[in-house]
Amino acid sequence: METEFKNNMLGLQLPTDPRWVNIAQMNIEDILVDHAYCEQKAASSCISLIVQYPEKEALVEMMTPVVAEEWSHFERVIEHLKKRGMALGKMRKDEYVIKLSGILKKGGSREAQLVEKLLMNALIEARSCERFKLLHEEIEDEELQKFYYELMVSEAGHYKNFISLAKEYMPEDYVRDRWKEFLLEEAKILQSLEVRGDRMH
Repeated sequence: METEFKNNMLGLQLPTDPRWVNIAQMNIEDILVDHAYCEQKAASSCISLIVQYPEKEALVEMMTPVVAEEWSHFERVIEHLKKRGMALGKMRKDEYVIKLSGILKKGGSREAQLVEKLLMNALIEARSCERFKLLHEEIEDEELQKFYYELMVSEAGHYKNFISLAKEYMPEDYVRDRWKEFLLEEAKILQSLEVRGDRMH
């Protein structure tokens, strides 16, 4: 992969392998189950940020409605499963997020640690947005097409929230440079993972 930085969708440096959406369409139950847990984890992550940084007023104000929105998405995915006679099933190991966690820098100020968490969340939202766009454009189920369009727009908004919050707590130049590092490392991680149609990431 080239090391030159590319200005792609939401900054992502490597597009999703086109095979993913085709495999996902053949495994829609697995995708919906994994997606449900992704939404649950997104809500939990925002709650965790509020609990860890209650003194950060801008964070609490911005994250509170995001928690509600992510949980609403979880509920809506459950509804889509039920409509199709499918069950939630067990949570799967999220290799993508586990590998992303390895990007995080340890140490530094409380604010620097917060920015690491915000940028990781921004990255997950950006990749989710890109994949929701693919599902909206490619899958045959019309109801899910509309659903994933709505979520694509929502995740793009959440991505912007996390980036703007990061700039509240560390200088903009620092955030921009660190974000580029996150994006380049995420592309390497994506290359290292098997293309699986039973995972949202």
